[in-house]
Amino acid sequence: MANAKPITSELGWSSADRILVRGRSLPDEILGHMSLGAFAFFELTGRDPDDDEAALFDAVVITLVEHGLTPSALVARLTYLGAPESLQGAVAAGLSGLGTVFAGTGEGASRMLYEALEARGPGTPLELVARDVVAAKSGEIIPGLGHPVHKPVDPRAVRLFELAELHGRAGDYVRLMQLIGTEAGRATGKMLPVNATGAIGAICCELGFPWRTVRGIAVMARAIGLVAHVGEEMDDPIAFELWRRADEESRG
Repeated sequence: MANAKPITSELGWSSADRILVRGRSLPDEILGHMSLGAFAFFELTGRDPDDDEAALFDAVVITLVEHGLTPSALVARLTYLGAPESLQGAVAAGLSGLGTVFAGTGEGASRMLYEALEARGPGTPLELVARDVVAAKSGEIIPGLGHPVHKPVDPRAVRLFELAELHGRAGDYVRLMQLIGTEAGRATGKMLPVNATGAIGAICCELGFPWRTVRGIAVMARAIGLVAHVGEEMDDPIAFELWRRADEESRG
């Protein structure tokens, strides 16, 4: 096939004596020189984060690691109960539940912010953009707003916005997310604080991540937490009790 597209990747390759990641030697230029967060940023973007970007990206990832006994953690534990020979299967099962309701909502917030600012007319105040976003989503769930537990504020979002300010990344995306939260509360009369994934979506925009990869950052981070949940399940299991009680209570 003379016209076939070449199969290639810029991410990594190896030979008998060399291992390269985005053109850098893994043993000589990465190991011992980069933190996991800085390396993840480099792997995802192809460039080194500056100190402010590295600190902010670390905060984003850490925020996403552990959320307690959420559906993803329960699924991982129950899958491990059924297949204890497959830790990776249990973690994969849990990761499959990251979407538009749990953890993956940063993607929706990021997309909303990108599209709103791309459509913004010259000189249009951000307050008006926020009003238009809320009006356009009337009757819908606005990604990045509201939380069943954290009211009147989500302390994680508060801290993430503080860090964005501290590290010089509290730009139009962060400001617009905050204004959308304020406007949504005014328009609906409900308590709709910006939640952690709303703050994360805004910060990921500030850092330049495409909205299509933002959910992947949640997947990457939550994998750490799910490994911990499976590890705890090994030592102090609760999955059998969850199954037993659900079975008994479902019988009425």
